[in-house]
Amino acid sequence: MMGTVKGQEYKGRRISGATIKRILTFARPHRKTIALFIVVSVVLAILGVVTPVLAGRVVNAITGGQDISAVVWLAVGIAIVALLDAGLSVLNRLLSSRVGEGLIYDLRTTVYDHVQTMPLAFFTRTRTGALVSRLNTDVIGAQRAFAGTLSGVVSNVVSLALTVGVMVTISWQVTGLSLLLLPIFLIPARAMGGRLAGLQRQSAQYNAQMSIRMTERFAAGGATLVKLYGDPSSESRQFAERAASVRNIGIRTTMLQTTFVTALTLVSALALALVYGVGGAQAILGHLDAGAVVTLGMLLTRLYTPLTMLANAHMDIMSAVVSFERVFEVLDIKPLIREAPDARPIAPGPASVEFDGVHFAYPSADQVSLASLEDVAVLDSRGGEEVLHGISFNAQPGHTVALVGSSGAGKSTIAQLVARLYDVDTGAVRLGGQDVRETTFESLRDTVGMVMQDGHLFHDTIRANLALARPESTDEELWHALDRARMKHVIESLPDGLDTVVGERGYRLSGGERQRLTIARLLLAQPRVVILDEATSALDSTNEAHVQAALSEAMIGRTAIVIAHRLSTIRQADQILVIEAGRIVERGTHRQLLEVNGRYAELYETQFSTAE
Repeated sequence: MMGTVKGQEYKGRRISGATIKRILTFARPHRKTIALFIVVSVVLAILGVVTPVLAGRVVNAITGGQDISAVVWLAVGIAIVALLDAGLSVLNRLLSSRVGEGLIYDLRTTVYDHVQTMPLAFFTRTRTGALVSRLNTDVIGAQRAFAGTLSGVVSNVVSLALTVGVMVTISWQVTGLSLLLLPIFLIPARAMGGRLAGLQRQSAQYNAQMSIRMTERFAAGGATLVKLYGDPSSESRQFAERAASVRNIGIRTTMLQTTFVTALTLVSALALALVYGVGGAQAILGHLDAGAVVTLGMLLTRLYTPLTMLANAHMDIMSAVVSFERVFEVLDIKPLIREAPDARPIAPGPASVEFDGVHFAYPSADQVSLASLEDVAVLDSRGGEEVLHGISFNAQPGHTVALVGSSGAGKSTIAQLVARLYDVDTGAVRLGGQDVRETTFESLRDTVGMVMQDGHLFHDTIRANLALARPESTDEELWHALDRARMKHVIESLPDGLDTVVGERGYRLSGGERQRLTIARLLLAQPRVVILDEATSALDSTNEAHVQAALSEAMIGRTAIVIAHRLSTIRQADQILVIEAGRIVERGTHRQLLEVNGRYAELYETQFSTAE
């Protein structure tokens, strides 16, 4: 029942002109190959009709007592047609592959590049598996429009027209009788095609759901969470339910396809019996020759398949268009962070950081996401509430500004605005006196370096993870950065040194080692503005002291924004800002804030009174 309902989703749908125009933009670079592909498909359709005609003439030559040379030349002609058919079939497959794979490449790279421009909020909301599905399942579905459906429609139309034309010229009576069986097959075939399209779409959805669950559970973090809190039997049952859905839809699809092919074969066989029966009778009565009967029989086998394909062409086309539309949905999400047309690099030399009356609210879901990418029916309507209210401060070159306060007060948000992971709503963030919205992305990356609380590493070598900051770095520079981050001895002890693969998210290293490796990456980048968001939170006291020394050295002459819950790490800061509920409630040095005896003194007393 569900397959029937799903199969109806394409019926009555209209393809918009805008969608066709966008599809053609992707097809345009391949137009010469597509044109040649269509021409070859037409020639193959013609060759498919030539062989039965020649076979009929061979029969007439034999029964008519013609010279043996006539039979030989006809056989040679059939062989030549077969060779041409084989050669052109290979060429057609090559052209189809070039168009199809080229289109997949274009779509994937376009979507990938576009996704790279999305704001951080897009990635925090989107399910990774759903996004990957767009780059795989939907892109391949869109590719079928050119590699399969397009050539299929063209070749089937030509083949059908030629086949019917030749059959009518031989015997319109036999042709008419053979077509009488067509409605018996065509009507159920069309309905079956709709159901099959629905089942295939359901299968893609069920597979996507199963893949998403596996992606989440097989990641190191997800696996750890399941082992700590999950119920193995419940996990197994939920996965089994998804796998069972995939299995059941696969069985239904297979049986429907088998029924479809069997019905096609049966009706074709019945029609062939009719042709041989009626045509044979006419041949005996002298109204047809034997060769004509053979030709009609061979042509009939080529009649029902293109008719069936054309009957369901609408479903195939709509299926491909729906895949294109799902890809276009992602491409239509507007990037909130754009480089200004007149953007310019930040002036060389030490750079200050200035917040001037900054107000900020995180973007709402409809600005950065899609319901289908979040795997929900309707996007969350919440969002847009202001989280920073008039933040103003100035960090001079060579100075350290520390941000402290309760969790969720807005400290990390301030750090993200410096790196322009988001744009302010009102006010301005300036680097070296220049609004970050007016700087080039490259200059911003070169100027600002950031170490997050969760030191993220890619599943790659230590060398590759470090060189992300500066690809041209030499081994000597890599080892120097590792030495300053107190990681050199750890890497030297690994069997492959810099070429050791750290594993997804760096799970082959301890938390402290991962954090020190990300600090080494920062030291390698040598940015003019350093942002440390709980950079030493995963370190023990000994390692924290070592890394703090390395960071202090790295921050000499550089502007530093430091977020810390451990107040011991920011006592020497030039300025401490106490952030609460998105506002600066206190500012000053460590000693000044203790004298005020306000919120900072309360935080300090909580952490250090017992120890002192």
